[in-house]
Amino acid sequence: MSGTRLLAIGGFAVAIVLFLVTEWAARREGSRIPTLGDVCAYVMQYEVGRVPVGRIGVFGFWWWLGWHFFAR
Repeated sequence: MSGTRLLAIGGFAVAIVLFLVTEWAARREGSRIPTLGDVCAYVMQYEVGRVPVGRIGVFGFWWWLGWHFFAR
């Protein structure tokens, strides 16, 4: 494996661990940190006029993620 590949894999592993630690901290009793579900709900209710910009953004993010990880 090349060093760049190992660096990328390590970066993703660190990001996943940080996400899990943050989600765990958000679910503790009395925590003021929002959970991922709270953040998604807040983003998805955002609209500009009658255009659901938040929903389009979340859909676009999932499309981008799927395209980069599953299209080969």
